Amino acid sequence: MPEKPEVITVVNSLKDRIVGKKITGCNVFWDNIIASPTVDEFKREIINQKINDITTRGKFIVIGLDDYSLLVHLRMEGKFFFRDKGDELNKHEHVELILDDSISFRFHDVRKFGKMHLINKEETYKVKPLSELGYEYYDKGLTKEYLFDAFKNKKLPIKTVLLDQSIITGIGNIYDDEILFMSGIDPNRKASDVTLDECQKIIDNCVIVLDKAVKLGGTTIKSFTSSEGVHGLFQNELLIHGRRGEECKNCGTEITKIKINGRGTYYCTKCQK
Repeated sequence: MPEKPEVITVVNSLKDRIVGKKITGCNVFWDNIIASPTVDEFKREIINQKINDITTRGKFIVIGLDDYSLLVHLRMEGKFFFRDKGDELNKHEHVELILDDSISFRFHDVRKFGKMHLINKEETYKVKPLSELGYEYYDKGLTKEYLFDAFKNKKLPIKTVLLDQSIITGIGNIYDDEILFMSGIDPNRKASDVTLDECQKIIDNCVIVLDKAVKLGGTTIKSFTSSEGVHGLFQNELLIHGRRGEECKNCGTEITKIKINGRGTYYCTKCQK
């Protein structure tokens, strides 16, 4: 699933192509992609809306329109592509926005897990789903005290809790592994056992890992590419994730892969305590 760096990469690849354009048509070919409002309302209300900006919140793409915000969650394999108006539809293209330059802006999702919400602009950050999200990794409110307080009553493994989008938003399975490895924390440990100093390590390594991943265009693993086929390069920098059976770059111990609450998890049994 695309995480914060991948979503930022997608937004950067779309910005110059869509900002300033007006939506003159809309077709929905798989209704379940539209989470809210109804499909008919979605198609009606989005017409004649100008695209004024595009940004991110956690793993969501936030497209600012005149009266609404279009929220897009890519889930596992969502992508955007540009076609000429009238071009043949690919079977995995489920939502089409016709722009005023006769370009067809299409949402492509092989697994059909992606979601779109059309929210009144003034309510964008006040209602679900964005109102439920925690701090971004770069927010000043993300302090060791905040994190320690969020963890102190959590008996689940830190691996699982760090994926909780209501605490820190934008972290997924890949960067979770990298952050915990760099922090020297065993992913099996209860979140409530993480110390105040370790909370600071987690925050510091969130910034290091995610900033570098953003700079390198995210991590291309399996089927992730940005809208224009741009592949990320951060997979070449991964220290732990995806390296089962290889030597730990710190100590030489063989890297272990286990499952924690259904998530494949890579860690070093010697370096992470």
